[in-house]
Amino acid sequence: MSLLRLLPWQDGVLREALGRLTSPAGLIHGHPGCGQLELALALAKAWLCESPESVAASGAVPACGRCPACHLVDTGYHPDLKVLVPEALRGSLGWDFGADDGDADKGEAKKRKPSQEIKVDAVREAVAFCQSTVSRDRAKVVLIHPAERMNTVSANTLLKTLEEPPGRVRFLLSCGSIDDILPTVRSRCQAWHLPLPEAAAVLDWLCTSHQGLSGADAGMVLAAAGGSPQGAAELLALGWTAAAWQRLPKDVAQGVAGAWAGWPLPLLIDALQKLCHDLARVGAGGPPRFFPAQAIPADAHLPRVTAWAAELRQARRHADHPWNAGLKVESLLFQARSAVQPDAPRARG
Repeated sequence: MSLLRLLPWQDGVLREALGRLTSPAGLIHGHPGCGQLELALALAKAWLCESPESVAASGAVPACGRCPACHLVDTGYHPDLKVLVPEALRGSLGWDFGADDGDADKGEAKKRKPSQEIKVDAVREAVAFCQSTVSRDRAKVVLIHPAERMNTVSANTLLKTLEEPPGRVRFLLSCGSIDDILPTVRSRCQAWHLPLPEAAAVLDWLCTSHQGLSGADAGMVLAAAGGSPQGAAELLALGWTAAAWQRLPKDVAQGVAGAWAGWPLPLLIDALQKLCHDLARVGAGGPPRFFPAQAIPADAHLPRVTAWAAELRQARRHADHPWNAGLKVESLLFQARSAVQPDAPRARG
């Protein structure tokens, strides 16, 4: 099991959050991919830590990392910590912290595609977990990430317990945009904004984590990820290169599926949405945000770009559907080509 660690720039952020998050229910939000889950887990670990310093400070200092409680958190078996994440996310994280998907038939659960949502059965288990007594005399912590993945039924199941947590129960919800959280959930939590880290710290982290990555390329991948540190790391893990990223607009215009066509469909759609965004910005006389200026054609057909943006939004809503990947990529490229090339054939509906 690989435990998520605080990102290098989060030490000071953790201490500030420990001092300011005083409500039994906290909501950490910020730019996607800035380490919300890592910070939330570090907060939970501090609240459960059994070192004399942590006990004296009522969990308002970082965890010691050495006591039995910290070891239990590190191994994912602390009896007073419940982490709820979607089934699909558990596999990519490489751990599940004892989370249960709520399925009575585990054999059937293994056969179907992992859910992208936090299910109501898992939330009901968390509510029942809150009703039990504290096992190690510190606290009980329920961590939910990403909180926007709770559907309406799941969120409503949590509301009463979230508003009045029993005993020494604390909730930590983490998410990207706070606007994606239901107002009934937001109103019951103390919101805390996770600031965007300094670009220099992120670039240093990227270059240190990926041998041979230059500062210029690190800056480009960070821009390609929309400023998301973890998004940039994910692109690098998929084999992202500066050359391929700069070539993507040209490949799209020519209908060529480059190496990026082998990416997971949600990431491919995200890349095409960024290209669409930059085409619209350049067409309106502004600078691109995600791609180098020289890579973006200045004569894209704006009405078609607008229509393509709507098609991509629709495709994103169904990106996790088990499509035929090759056919879906071909369809997306055909739509893109009609927007990037003024004289290209119109995309078929």
